[in-house]
Formats: sequence, structure tokens, C-alpha cells
Amino acid sequence: MTTSEPDRLRELLDAVLDESNRTLDDMAGAAHASRFHFARQVSAAAGESPAALRRRVLLERAAWQLRDGASVLGAAIAAGYDSAEGFSRAYSRAFGHPPSEHAAGHWLPSANGIHFHPPMSIWIEERNAPASPILEQQLLHDADDSAELLAFAATLPTQAVTRAQRPGQRVLDWAGEESSIAAVLAGLVFAKETWLAVLDGRTAPTPVALGAPRVMAELAERNGVASAAWIAKVREIARRGAWQDRVIDALCVPPESFQLSGVVAHVLHYGAHRRELVRGMLAEHGLERDAGDPILWLRARRGEA
Repeated sequence: MTTSEPDRLRELLDAVLDESNRTLDDMAGAAHASRFHFARQVSAAAGESPAALRRRVLLERAAWQLRDGASVLGAAIAAGYDSAEGFSRAYSRAFGHPPSEHAAGHWLPSANGIHFHPPMSIWIEERNAPASPILEQQLLHDADDSAELLAFAATLPTQAVTRAQRPGQRVLDWAGEESSIAAVLAGLVFAKETWLAVLDGRTAPTPVALGAPRVMAELAERNGVASAAWIAKVREIARRGAWQDRVIDALCVPPESFQLSGVVAHVLHYGAHRRELVRGMLAEHGLERDAGDPILWLRARRGEA
């Protein structure tokens, strides 16, 4: 899907489902298209004619309204029917029972995944989404957000990123103090590198020297490599369904066993924690605090306003 398609689909759905658009001509006019082209666009994008899509979604809304306590006549009028009798016939054909018998759910079968979502919204199922869309978004958001935080920190003087801005601050007791911007960002990068080494059976990486002149440049480079490798590793675990697999880290004293699902959750949890810590520290140097919101990130990634 191109970045413009979601917006156009939303425009088409708005035109189809707008309460004031009762006819195909009304819908087409609202979408700034001819009657013929509008019908063809909706059918191509949604797999249903405008009339069929509107009728099904309004019946879904009626089922939810009835379950929420609306009268049959009230639901009929809201769905655009002139009488309760006509509405009851259409409802019974769609749901297999009269409106007086409340449906267990309010969605009807749909080939396009477009459904009414209460109280006045539309739900669009993504049929070609990855197996774990939430996990995938967490991984990509973590990589992008980390890169943006590192890029902003790189614009600051070395003294600003290496001074103890939060004396005594710790993320994990065994990881040491992370009181500076550079220390928190180093912890963010080093955690992925360390766990990748554990999962791949390699020796532990060398920590970044926080006092080095190129500390931010080195962190940015290492983050790019570690983030790409981490995303590939988690995707591989998901593809193999290996969440219950365990790895024993013999470098720990005594050796410890780690379940892969726990490792991934650990990295994502403390990664998000470190990003918010450093975001607060960078806010004192002019960074916008809400820049890391996953909702805004996803909208930007999809090319939406």
C-alpha cells in the first residue's frame, strides 16, 4: 500500500458512512468523484459496493445499539430504515435471528475487515499484518526512537552529554550508575549488544568509553548495527516459535538459564525505560517530550497526518 492509500480509503469510508449521505450521488459528491468512479473506487478498495458496505456497517452498529439498550424502532431509524418491519427483515437475514434476540457480537462476516467499532468509529482489520504486529511495532519503534535520541544528543556539546545530570540514577543495580545522557544511551545500546552476544554464543562486547571524543558518533554507529541485528534475531525467534527455548549463560556466576521470551521482554522493557529517562534529560536541552509517542511514530511511518 502506498502512503496515500490509507487516506483515500478513509475518505471513501467517510463518504459512504456519513449520516447525511443517503444516496450514491450524495456519497460520490462528498468524495469529490463521479457516481461511476466513486462506486468503482469503493468496490476496488473495500471489495463491496458502497450500498452493501453502508448497509452492513449500519446493521453492525444497530446490533451494538440493541445490545446497549436501544429500541428496535430507534435502531431501525438510525440505520436508515423507514419502518421497524423492514429493518427486522434485513437484520434477520444478516444475523440469522430477529433484533429482539441480541447478537453475541455485532460484527457480520466481511471480506475486507471493515467493521463498526463503538461508539461511532470504524475498525479496519489488517489482513496482511505480520504474525506479531504489536511486537514488530515495538521493535521498529525502539530502533527509530533510539536513533532519534542519539541524533539529538549528538548536537549537544560533549560536556553536556557526559556530565552527571542525574547523580545516583540507576536502571539496574548490577549495571552501575547511569547519571549522564551518554551513560543512559550507552546502556541502551550495550544491552542489545550484550544479549545478542549471549544468544549468538559470542564473547561479551566491550563497553563504550564515555569520555572518548567521538562517544556519540560511536554510540550511533553501534546502535545502528545492534538495532538491525536485534530486530533480525527477534523475528527469527518469532518465525521459529522458539519463545520457550532457553539459553544458559555460562559467563554468569553461577550460570543462569534464560527463556527467550523473557529475554526479549527484558530488553524491550528496559529499553523503553532508558529512552524515557534520557528523553527527560534531553528535554532540558530543548527536545520535545512527546516526540517518542508510539501513536505519533506509527502515524508518521504510515504517512498519515
